[in-house]
Amino acid sequence: MLIPELPDYLTSLGGEEYKGLIISLFTLTAGFSRPFSGRLTDRIGRVPVMAFGSLVCFVCGFFYPLVTTVYPFLFLRLVHGFSTGFKPTGTAAYIADIVPVHRRGEAMGMHGLMGSLGMAFGPALGSWIAATFSLNVLFYVSSMFALISIAILYNMKETLPKEKQEKFTLNSLKISRDDMFDRMVLPAAIVVFLTSFSYGAIVTLAPDLTKTVGLKNKGIFFLIYTLSSLFIRVVAGKFSDRNGRISVLRWACMVLIVGMMLPVFASNIYTFVGSAILFGLALGVISPITQAWTVDLCEEENRGRALATMYISLEAGIGLGAFLSAWIYGNDASRFPIAFAAMGSFTVIALLYLYSPKIRAMKASA
Repeated sequence: MLIPELPDYLTSLGGEEYKGLIISLFTLTAGFSRPFSGRLTDRIGRVPVMAFGSLVCFVCGFFYPLVTTVYPFLFLRLVHGFSTGFKPTGTAAYIADIVPVHRRGEAMGMHGLMGSLGMAFGPALGSWIAATFSLNVLFYVSSMFALISIAILYNMKETLPKEKQEKFTLNSLKISRDDMFDRMVLPAAIVVFLTSFSYGAIVTLAPDLTKTVGLKNKGIFFLIYTLSSLFIRVVAGKFSDRNGRISVLRWACMVLIVGMMLPVFASNIYTFVGSAILFGLALGVISPITQAWTVDLCEEENRGRALATMYISLEAGIGLGAFLSAWIYGNDASRFPIAFAAMGSFTVIALLYLYSPKIRAMKASA
């Protein structure tokens, strides 16, 4: 809900040159908190970790209206990142616990579908609320949605076996080297990292690109790309359950490359819509399948750590993509093509990696 309005909000505070930090700082904290959320997910439980992430969202929504200068705003973005650092880790582990292996891709696709519905209507709804009422109302509404999430979690049964659950103490936050990274899921993490540069560029540049092509609602790109990803998520997940994750990921990377290249050649309403559609189709495939692939590769008792590793890669790619694309763009619309081409090139590297001998051997033995 907040993403489309935050760049202009930061500009109104006098921080136009810091637009790239809106996403980068958020993902920095999210990435930093992943080892903690992974450890706590495997030791304390899935539900408490999800609840903490939702609670951070709830609290931050009430603090945005109190921020009137640039640096407190940027600090709040740092704090807000803890929500993404915790909630998805617990959620993905919870889903992996309750679905059979042969339907894992389908389940992750359904999970992504629900997230896509939020991304489809959230940004557009957020822009409408800000235009019709005010930014402060938008922030309060975002907190109310987080509160609903907490209420739902209250009635969810914990899936971590009781014999594995520990009481939370300060020692629960002590992170060892093994908690930082799960080497078994490195192939999935590499693909996630490289393809996430494109997402970082999109969430940073799409609001300004929307204005450049003459559209007023800055959430329209997110609406188009999310709607295009809805159906493909479940279909791709089910297809990957039957035919393997790697083959489907290769095709998705090709589609993402084309989607990122469209704004390179022309920035008009047609390439805008085409890019949004292709971007949605590609991310609608990559997101659930890399999650399922991560769970495939890891040990059952380390699902939290493995998913945290995957999400660290996701946040690192998004954060760097947001920062680099904003730096290349520099508030100059003529530089959109360069920014999109540069960030899209990382997906080319991901595609080449999926055709590497190591991945070919992995695919053959699957």
